[in-house]
Amino acid sequence: MLDGIRSNPIVVGAYTDSRGGICPMLAAHRHGGRTSFVSFARAWDAFARTDTIRRATERELRTLEHLLEASLAREEATDLGAAIAEHRAAVGRRVPEILARRLKPGCPRLGQRSPEEWTASPSRANASSSIVS
Repeated sequence: MLDGIRSNPIVVGAYTDSRGGICPMLAAHRHGGRTSFVSFARAWDAFARTDTIRRATERELRTLEHLLEASLAREEATDLGAAIAEHRAAVGRRVPEILARRLKPGCPRLGQRSPEEWTASPSRANASSSIVS
């Protein structure tokens, strides 16, 4: 995105304008970045406080550039590979929860009653029959 905003006319309030200006995300895309964060586009337009399409001011571009540089500097200081490896190791050490018990022949499943515990429901009994549905 840095290359894109440095080498293209940047607009706020739209994806493109009729004079060749493009939004920062399209500029990033044209320079190899593959992102589609709608939240960035909304934040960029809200930061610029505009409802119309216009060129970004020098101040807005300078602020965006500084924020991107700060984000990259913070990213370089973080070793993402080490964080992922640490997470996977922690997950591997976790004791799994017991999700089910083994069933023996003739034992009811979890949550089921044995036939001795069954009771007839008066509201479901057929008055003309001795069969309970």
